[in-house]
Amino acid sequence: MIERLSTTPRLSRWMLALRVHTALVFLFLMLPLLIVFPISFSSSPYLRFPPPGLSLRWYQTYLNDPVWIDATLRSLKIAAVTTALASLLGTLLAFSIVRGRYWGREAVNQLAALPIIVPTIVYSIAVYGLFSQLRLIGLWQSIALAHTVYAIPFVTIIVAAGLRTFDIAQEQAAMGLGASHLQAVWFITLPQIRPSLVSAAFLAFIASFDELVIAMFLGGSNMTLPKKMFDNILLEIDPTIAAVSVLKITLVSVLLGLATRFGAGARLTV
Repeated sequence: MIERLSTTPRLSRWMLALRVHTALVFLFLMLPLLIVFPISFSSSPYLRFPPPGLSLRWYQTYLNDPVWIDATLRSLKIAAVTTALASLLGTLLAFSIVRGRYWGREAVNQLAALPIIVPTIVYSIAVYGLFSQLRLIGLWQSIALAHTVYAIPFVTIIVAAGLRTFDIAQEQAAMGLGASHLQAVWFITLPQIRPSLVSAAFLAFIASFDELVIAMFLGGSNMTLPKKMFDNILLEIDPTIAAVSVLKITLVSVLLGLATRFGAGARLTV
């Protein structure tokens, strides 16, 4: 009893130290935002901190520039297509890995993660070599296909984790009551692993929307938003880049909130 009481304060001190350390790391990661947000409202014609005055001119510059808007819409379109394809293919692959009973399943499980293990520049060169022979360079569809392969591992890993924690007895019970295998999966399994599906789709969207290297190799004249931001930093360096960064952060925050809202919990649909 005495030993248990003596270890409790020690554990409390470790927990306090862990929380302080986590807070400091989080603060360190968030510090750049304290600079980006004020600069986006700067009245200065170049990047300057602290800003000499406040203005919305750089948000107006972004909204009134057709190049910025076209790049944004193109990135959203590519990310949406990537999310749909990666979610479908990644979920099917996750079912194959978790539920499959075939030779080489473990090899498939390892190979599924290759697109995120191989350096992006290596993957981009390989895809460029293939797509150039197929004359697909410069098409937004080619970027979407390459991003789909890149995003599939995120979906597969997360959905597979959800399937491994799912009680398959519920699916078997539904089949015992007369449902087909497809109906059991659709009405029982998928609603139960909804948090995994939503999180996977969210990561697939962000992986595509924020990707630069693949888009640089395959985009040609079809400039995506990350490519436009990269060019802006190299050639212009005005606070428009800060305004665009704030808008991207806001979009990601909204998507994260929606993912938390619609992905939390799982209701059984009968």
